[in-house]
Amino acid sequence: MIQSSCPQILVNQDEKVLTIQLNRPERKNALSLAMYSALADVIHQANQSSDIRVLVLKGQDEFFTSGNDLMDFMNDPEIRDDHPVVRFINALMRSEKPVVAVVRGYAIGIGTTLLLHCDLVYVADDAKLQLPFVNLGLCPEYASSYLLPRLIGKAKASELFLLGESFYGATAAELGIATASVPWDELHEYAQEKIHRLAKQPPSAVKRTKALISQNQMVIDQCLQAEYKAFAEGLGSEECKESVMAFFEKRAADFSRF
Repeated sequence: MIQSSCPQILVNQDEKVLTIQLNRPERKNALSLAMYSALADVIHQANQSSDIRVLVLKGQDEFFTSGNDLMDFMNDPEIRDDHPVVRFINALMRSEKPVVAVVRGYAIGIGTTLLLHCDLVYVADDAKLQLPFVNLGLCPEYASSYLLPRLIGKAKASELFLLGESFYGATAAELGIATASVPWDELHEYAQEKIHRLAKQPPSAVKRTKALISQNQMVIDQCLQAEYKAFAEGLGSEECKESVMAFFEKRAADFSRF
């Protein structure tokens, strides 16, 4: 039986489907380092289990995730192979079994970039996605600087990254970031039908097809290493410190002195 080491990561198995739910609604499901570690462990367990054919990632309550817990992350900013975030990134990216994301509410930062590594993504029309890295004095992560321009074009990717403005689930589907967008009250039923259909597909054929679709792993790994270096530089910058301070002081960040 697959279990989570963290109460903020819930797991539930229904036949061949394992649902992994982010459970920190008081912080809009912001991801702590403990949550990242638990997610990595659960994904690894699921890939080792013959009882699981599909993984589903979703959020508790009205949110998918508001992204990284900034203070938690800044307390352990050194990017290394055993860092909880790196472990999660590798676990999801290298999952041999298909991963389906079901998104409603906020999907901020890694809440959006992780969707690029899921196999199917179903979002509510009014879900709010955002890539606010530059707003925070940081840079894109999770190989999104490579994947997103190739998915939606350089011009649109530049707008989403450089301006850091939010966009709706319906737009995400139009751009190809999401598989489909549906009204909020229809999302669960719509996604469940697709998930259970996927779980009934021949598992070896699914595994082989998923591997063929994801053949650019070497380039993605190179991109990740470049992003890790740039992200670490950003975390130590005065721009990032100003962004974080402004966030907690509930004011607009001021970059006029940089």
